[in-house]
Amino acid sequence: MDKHSKIKSVLITGCSSGIGLCIAKGLKEKGYRVFASARLIDDVKNLQNLGFESLLLDLSSSESINTAVFKLYEMTDTLYALINNGAYGQAGALEDISRDALEKQFQSNVFGWHELTNLVLPRMRDLNVGRIIYISSVLGFVAMPFRGPYVASKFAIEGLIATLRLELSDTNIKFSSIQPGPIESKFRKNAYLAFKQNVDISSSHYQDQYKIMIKRLQSGKNVKFTLPPEAVLKSAIHALESSNPKNYYRVTFPTKFFAFLGNILPSKWMDYILNQS
Repeated sequence: MDKHSKIKSVLITGCSSGIGLCIAKGLKEKGYRVFASARLIDDVKNLQNLGFESLLLDLSSSESINTAVFKLYEMTDTLYALINNGAYGQAGALEDISRDALEKQFQSNVFGWHELTNLVLPRMRDLNVGRIIYISSVLGFVAMPFRGPYVASKFAIEGLIATLRLELSDTNIKFSSIQPGPIESKFRKNAYLAFKQNVDISSSHYQDQYKIMIKRLQSGKNVKFTLPPEAVLKSAIHALESSNPKNYYRVTFPTKFFAFLGNILPSKWMDYILNQS
């Protein structure tokens, strides 16, 4: 029997920095047994130095996902919760996004989450207990220009978790989507790197718009209403510990505001507002 069996175990993806690292630290402090995963071996070593049981897990690789889950269940008999967080944002106008770039976005942000969820669900079902949390985005229910691949990936995971909640409604496994808006992280820095790698600016119709977008991505300043990642941690704790967790947690003012506007405004009015973002 696992000596930690009375401690609730949580697997978190994307823990190298930002939201994932904050949630990992916060849950560890609360007494959870945290398996903090990361895509790069150096980040895994850093997490181990911080005292975490860390796993190498690249969400774009089926082999990596399966290996990580196999190692996870060598270390623990049960898993109480999975927090799918690891993701990146591919910036660029959809006209400039190749099929290959879009597939890469979905490999990490959608297909990896789906595969990982399916690998841990059987044991949760056997015990009839568990929590699965998807760290989504305000862009999981509204679209904004020049963020199309990321928007599409977040819309997709919203569909996945909503369907899982229906299909497993006869179990005690609970599903929640946390929808942050602007959070302090390396997200924009990583989005700029993906943009440079996958978008040819020289042949684009959107060169002028890209100048503005690049300036925003390169800026070290946080956009208005940005919150620290602890705001997401608070929602994650509620989703893990409440007997009746929410289906959706909207974290920042922009997320709450756009959700409100979407309920009261005609879609064309919403399109106009979102096109200014």
